[in-house]
Amino acid sequence: MHKQHSNRSPKPFSTPRRSRLTVSMEKAGAYGGKRWLPRLLLLAALTWLLMVYFHLAMFRTPPVSAPHASLVAVPSDGDDGQRFRLRQEQQLERISSASAAASALPERGRGDDASCRGRYVYIHDLPRRFNAEILENCAHWYPWHNMCGYLENGGLGEPVDNADGVFGDEGWYATDHFGLDIIFHRRVQQYDCLTDDSSRAAAVFVPFYAGFDIVQHLWGVNSTAAEKDALSLDLVDWLTRRPEWRAMGGRDHFFLSGRTAYDHQRRPESDSEWGNKLLHLPAVQNMTVLFVEKLAWTKFDFAIPYPTYFHPGKDAQILEWQQRMRGMKRQWLFSFAGGARNDPYSIRHHLIRQCGASSFCKLVQCRKNERNCLIPSNFMRVFQGTRFCLQPTGDTMTRRSAFDAIMAGCVPVFFHPDSAHTQYRWHLPEAHDAYSVLIPEDDVRAGNVSIEETLRAIPPEVAERMTETVIGLIPRLVYADPRSRLETLRDAVDVTLEAIIARVNKMREEMGAGREHLLQKQNDDAGSQQRS
Repeated sequence: MHKQHSNRSPKPFSTPRRSRLTVSMEKAGAYGGKRWLPRLLLLAALTWLLMVYFHLAMFRTPPVSAPHASLVAVPSDGDDGQRFRLRQEQQLERISSASAAASALPERGRGDDASCRGRYVYIHDLPRRFNAEILENCAHWYPWHNMCGYLENGGLGEPVDNADGVFGDEGWYATDHFGLDIIFHRRVQQYDCLTDDSSRAAAVFVPFYAGFDIVQHLWGVNSTAAEKDALSLDLVDWLTRRPEWRAMGGRDHFFLSGRTAYDHQRRPESDSEWGNKLLHLPAVQNMTVLFVEKLAWTKFDFAIPYPTYFHPGKDAQILEWQQRMRGMKRQWLFSFAGGARNDPYSIRHHLIRQCGASSFCKLVQCRKNERNCLIPSNFMRVFQGTRFCLQPTGDTMTRRSAFDAIMAGCVPVFFHPDSAHTQYRWHLPEAHDAYSVLIPEDDVRAGNVSIEETLRAIPPEVAERMTETVIGLIPRLVYADPRSRLETLRDAVDVTLEAIIARVNKMREEMGAGREHLLQKQNDDAGSQQRS
């Protein structure tokens, strides 16, 4: 868990405390007489133009294009340097074209029938045992730690310690990386187009805290298979008796677990494996299920971003943070924040060795019993001063750190497609090399690749454009403060709801056209692949 402590160690780079606009206004105020008014008017005009520019920029969806070759292409001994440079320039032009072709997001609805038609969401009023009563047990979820503090402020946790000025003045919290159950629920409750009439709903939300439910049984004394599965079975029984379920057999229903899908895929015939069997329940396979990391072989579950420390309550907080990240001095080419693993197959010790041996890399090594990576400002400061952030697999294929890096404007470097590219399809561009680098982990493990040489081979203009793409992704990857409302920008929950509604509408059309058997075949195929 992340605890906040004041950190007054020397900064590897200077954090800008005042914007250039602020300094300019101070200088303008020093002039007297008749000259101050024209200058002030000019500054006001420039400010307005900048806000309009960034406001329009944030409405753009990420660039979408067909998959293509990686930007990381180190020239071989026999490769002609001029041809290599030409290939890189062509890739840069393709990314630029994809960005220019991206369509603008529609304006946020006003909550009236005209703007909400086809977008309404109905929220089930579940009995308290499925959510509120689980929260009441927060002090006992883990035998070694009281989690109740992480439920403060609508599930965001306590405000971070910003003594070093690494974060913004507002909107930053010590959020648990598995804490989405309550955050997502509270955000859906402020969705623009809610309805009390399920017959008008495009989708039905089930506010079951599946992640919090399973975590209270993973390490506690109540860890029998029957107790792990009890609430999931209870939920299915409750849902399938409801008239809302009968409309589409649950295919318009969706719910979330703030943990990975691996915590919910225990085989039905096993009583000793990790987690519960939630994902094996036929009724659940009819729904859309959300996790921070999905299974690779199933079609009914989807990955959404890990929560970071940034939860803006206003558009201006996002725009100001993006502008600040654009102005950061990135003095390190690449960095790695993390610890080694006992697993001999892990590539982490290779990354630690290569980073430690390079004068272009900043290493934040998280050794056992050390607190380096428990203090968010320690690694967020490094990410803000780095061009590329190494993101190997964690305990599972994905890491929350990848999204922390993006919040800092640092281009993530992945070593396996399942760490992001095959996971977050609703929130990240299809043109993966527009915002990230992929270095195959087999090459790292075999010692066939130098990470430093690979990243230095990327032309500066390509790296800068990748950084800008990453910063542009920030709005759609944050979970806005559920106690307030963004005016125009759309956060991760907005993007998720739009994707779910589109998915349900497609299934509704297929059912109306008599192709319901295709939906059942999809689930059967997924189950067969899982068992093979």
